[in-house]
Amino acid sequence: MSMFTAQSDDASAATPASNAGIAPDPAQTRQVKELKHGSPLIGCRFDATGRFVFAGSQDNTIQRWELVGDQKVGLTGHGSWVRGIAAAPGGEFMFTGGYDGQVKGWQSVSASPAAIWSQDAHNGWVRSVAVSPDGKWLATTGNDTRVCLSTAVDGKLCREISGHTCHVYNATFHPSGQHLVSGDHKGIVKHWDPATGSLIRELDARVLCKYDETFKADCGGVRSMTFSQDGRFLACAGITDVTNAFAGIGRPVIVLFDWLTGARRQLLRPKEDFNGVMWGVAFHPNGFIMGVGGGGSGGALWFWRPEQALPFFMLKLPNQARDLDLHPDGLRLAVAHFDGAVRIYDMSPKPAA
Repeated sequence: MSMFTAQSDDASAATPASNAGIAPDPAQTRQVKELKHGSPLIGCRFDATGRFVFAGSQDNTIQRWELVGDQKVGLTGHGSWVRGIAAAPGGEFMFTGGYDGQVKGWQSVSASPAAIWSQDAHNGWVRSVAVSPDGKWLATTGNDTRVCLSTAVDGKLCREISGHTCHVYNATFHPSGQHLVSGDHKGIVKHWDPATGSLIRELDARVLCKYDETFKADCGGVRSMTFSQDGRFLACAGITDVTNAFAGIGRPVIVLFDWLTGARRQLLRPKEDFNGVMWGVAFHPNGFIMGVGGGGSGGALWFWRPEQALPFFMLKLPNQARDLDLHPDGLRLAVAHFDGAVRIYDMSPKPAA
């Protein structure tokens, strides 16, 4: 079987046929499920079929829940925290990166998921893992300042891309598959040609980093990044207006770029006075943008329109949020929380009483 062949008919139980054209209503967003684990969760992704949700934990495991029945299975093998998680397009495989420097490929739909390959990919923390739209390539980033391109089928290094001068927190592929971007601790976003590894241009997200003169440290970085489905916009999330690097005191923000010109289109901020980091960002196919934050003010989920700096809706969350993903049905969201729970939120209209 090809590594990226679409998986079994039973996956449809978790994906209700795109909900027969039901339109999401962010103002109706509500929690519908709480999936608990005993350690803080710092990353989450649905598999491509929508049957499972995966979460990376600070106990060095990846936890998998089946959305129908809530059955939980642990994936073990990393020697440190796991934040980077990415789903293969076909739905059978997931990829993870740990702070142990390892990247692993998992046969994720089996009853007892096992790593099918493991590679020592980076010297130090692996910060992120991204899969190309055709499912053939992985891009990983780490504290060793490198961006690595590997083959998804076995994780073997194909190309090492250098140019960042500090920790590289995130990378993502353009929907066309012809472009790769990476963002670092200082808010420098680099646009690469993945076929050659050559640098095409830089985008300025330095609003996401500040040097604290008191503590002599940079605080910030591109904590999450993603493209809109049509490839017109790039969103980079993090923290701005930092006043105390040691305590992480600042405000969550998303920098929205026009991809064609590379110009900054908008800074998306909360309306309220919120202390924390924007840890996750996602575009909805209907055109709005979602972000989750966590920090001293707790957790929150915001919704923006690209042309407006302030959100049109905000939902207070029960705990600090550390990551966000949109279900293939376009109605549900997974949020990884620091209290050890993945909570599922539903944007569909509430059923009539």
